[in-house]
Amino acid sequence: MEEFYKAVRVSDHVYWVGAIDWTIRDFHGYLTRRGSTYNAYLITADKITLIDAVKKPFREEMLSRVASVVDPGKIKYVISNHSEMDHSGCLPEVIELINPEKVVASPMGSKTLKELLPVKREITVVKDGDRLNLGNMNLSFMETRMLHWPDSMFTYLAEEHVLFSQDAFGMHLATSERFDDEIEEAILRYEAATYYANIILPYSSLVLKLLDRVASSGMEFKVIAPDHGPVWRMNMKGIIELYGQWAIQKPALKTVIVYATMWHSTELMARAIAEGLAQGGIAVKLMSMDEFHRSDVVYELLEAGALVVGSSTLNNNMLPHIADVLTYIRGLKPANLIGQAFGSYGWSGEAVGQILKELSEMKVELVGDTLSVRHRPDGEVLKKCFSLGTLIAEKLREKVTTV
Repeated sequence: MEEFYKAVRVSDHVYWVGAIDWTIRDFHGYLTRRGSTYNAYLITADKITLIDAVKKPFREEMLSRVASVVDPGKIKYVISNHSEMDHSGCLPEVIELINPEKVVASPMGSKTLKELLPVKREITVVKDGDRLNLGNMNLSFMETRMLHWPDSMFTYLAEEHVLFSQDAFGMHLATSERFDDEIEEAILRYEAATYYANIILPYSSLVLKLLDRVASSGMEFKVIAPDHGPVWRMNMKGIIELYGQWAIQKPALKTVIVYATMWHSTELMARAIAEGLAQGGIAVKLMSMDEFHRSDVVYELLEAGALVVGSSTLNNNMLPHIADVLTYIRGLKPANLIGQAFGSYGWSGEAVGQILKELSEMKVELVGDTLSVRHRPDGEVLKKCFSLGTLIAEKLREKVTTV
């Protein structure tokens, strides 16, 4: 163990003992430009308790931070809120090393840990509403299934009003600062929104139900401690409100135009559509998939109302960049969008129809007609593109006022 790794005090009896991953840049297809953290927490109660663990390569960093507070062998309980490998990868070795009295997980967590890892210990199963006495403190548990895995749960330390929220309210952000009030607000909001869009978005209906449950539970928060990113100690209300806003997926006066182009013909069409939207009073984000990453697109879509997609045709198909981003978007299940497809082609022109099929499967409400042009768009075609933009602007304004 390295002595220079130190724990960070979160509350009177809670310490952050996680790890910082400065180099990770891809998380299941999500671009993590600023790296990430794997947060674990130590409760120095009568029964010393470890909440979650870290990705396997960071085991020694976590144990060194624990050792800066207490001998790891004195840990009596280990709680697994979420069994995904970035939080459980080192658990078998840690459990073997410290030999705790109990390893605790949700019903699905117990099953998943046994399937993913060679955990040889019996796992104590806790259900929604169960409590665990730590001697001088108490933990209570709230199952949060499918937020974002079937095993997910919250753990609440009542005496110090600390909510251990696993992946909820987190973000991928590697910093030396541990708390929200130590980080620029713009960075916090961007990374929290990016995380929600790329991880939590498909489960938005469950988020709304969970927020209602939390509000009616009587729990009071002084700290929200997620498994990624900074610990919330200043603006807990703000991040909860943002989750409520994002989960509703209310359309906004903004359009995301996503395109891929071979010889700039589709790009010319995209620019003309964008100009029609802008002159219709709609904010536009024009995104060439040669320049932007798929996770940037879903970040922009999180607070938008329209998605317009264009592609040239290559070998009887849409361009690979467009197929990639549409597959990614479809899996994240954005709601309440309007949109349309466009593109250019040389001799076959299948791309536009393929995009339409994807948009329809995403339940995007189509506005106007598709635009497909052979070779380069002339002035008349570009006028039609501009008109499509103004029509989408008109329809988006109507939708925003009714949804």
